[in-house]
Amino acid sequence: MFVYMNGSFVKKEEAVISPFDHGFLYGLGVFETFRIYNGHPFLLDDHLERLNASLRVLNIEAEFTREESAKILEGILAKNNLKDAYIRFNVSAGIAEIGLQTESYLEPNVIVFAKPLPQPGSMSEKKAVLLELRRNTPEGTERLKSHHYLNNVLAKREAGPDMGTEGIFLTSEGFLAEGIVSNIFWYRDGILFTPAVETGILNGITRRFVIALARNAGIEVREGFYKKEEAEEAHEIFLTNSIQEIVPVTDFSGKSFPGKSGELANLLFAEYSACRETLWSRTQLDGGVQT
Repeated sequence: MFVYMNGSFVKKEEAVISPFDHGFLYGLGVFETFRIYNGHPFLLDDHLERLNASLRVLNIEAEFTREESAKILEGILAKNNLKDAYIRFNVSAGIAEIGLQTESYLEPNVIVFAKPLPQPGSMSEKKAVLLELRRNTPEGTERLKSHHYLNNVLAKREAGPDMGTEGIFLTSEGFLAEGIVSNIFWYRDGILFTPAVETGILNGITRRFVIALARNAGIEVREGFYKKEEAEEAHEIFLTNSIQEIVPVTDFSGKSFPGKSGELANLLFAEYSACRETLWSRTQLDGGVQT
């Protein structure tokens, strides 16, 4: 397997970074994970928009365009003989002296990983369980997709190794937040609900895309602060992330839900599936043209 590292494609065993990289020492790094469908990097513009914004927050002097990123992705697909793939696009601060730094990082480490994924099929299902561990607050004004992952790691240990189970965080105030690696939605009385970004969740790319899909279908979407009891009264619950797409829930907090037989989940999944190999951004759903 080959990875991209700072302008070159190298075997994964040869990809090394210095222990003085502040991504390693202090967690100063961010990443995006997304899927390649038949050679197309789905919603790449949206992922790069978030990545670039996060880099600015961390004072890492780097910015990625669609053109240069697509070239990297084409190369890593070719080197690994892939058409459908999982991508992790990772940028860490780079080498600096030990100690906290206030000036900008000028030479970040850019590493792009790829691994094969099967061609997309039907929706999978999961059981959702409430976690005892609470969601930590963002390190800054909003949550970044950063190297700070201890809260998620501890939550996964609590939820257990079963890939068919997703742990759901509450905030310290007891509001629904998000899954360990997902955002959560529920549907009741014709309205789609999801926790607001102001709860401290990651503003997922797939989260935003599904909100746009629902609104384009004429479904009212409400973002807010909700207690678990409100989701427990839903007709459907589903989870979203960029690798697993839309994942209907069969059981939450001991109550049963329709899973992949849910009408809204199927409607949104059909719309999602139709976009996988063409869209660069959710803005194209609103009539925007991006080529």
